[in-house]
Amino acid sequence: MFKWFGKVNYTPYTKVSDFAQYLKDGHLMGSRCKKCGATSFPPRADCGACMSGDFEFYELSGKGKLHTFTKIVAAPTGFEDVTPYIVGVVDLEEGGKALAWFGDTIPEEGIQIGMEVQMVPRIFEELEEIKVYYSLEQPGTTWAKTDSR
Repeated sequence: MFKWFGKVNYTPYTKVSDFAQYLKDGHLMGSRCKKCGATSFPPRADCGACMSGDFEFYELSGKGKLHTFTKIVAAPTGFEDVTPYIVGVVDLEEGGKALAWFGDTIPEEGIQIGMEVQMVPRIFEELEEIKVYYSLEQPGTTWAKTDSR
């Protein structure tokens, strides 16, 4: 499933592999430690606070506040055709941080640290291997998928 993110996972098994299927089905998930309650996004198989491996998935709203951002004008190989672009780090409302591209609903001149944003997964299903990235949009921007389980 992690090949959907553009990289092949050579590990034979991972406890968080369901994350990719949840995302494909339209559910943005984090993990919550059953021992101490610590939360994480992206999901972690082992708790960063107490190192317990006993966790559960929980659904995130994608709502958050912009922690920081930067404009990329000298892009790494493979991204030259999309420069310039702006990426931001968002503190998610339910816990965790995420790195995402700014989407079309937020103009560059409107970007401010601390502003409320909506993180929206973007899935390119027309490709054989699903590719995923996240965009930061105006609060209230929605996305939905049909559950294929």
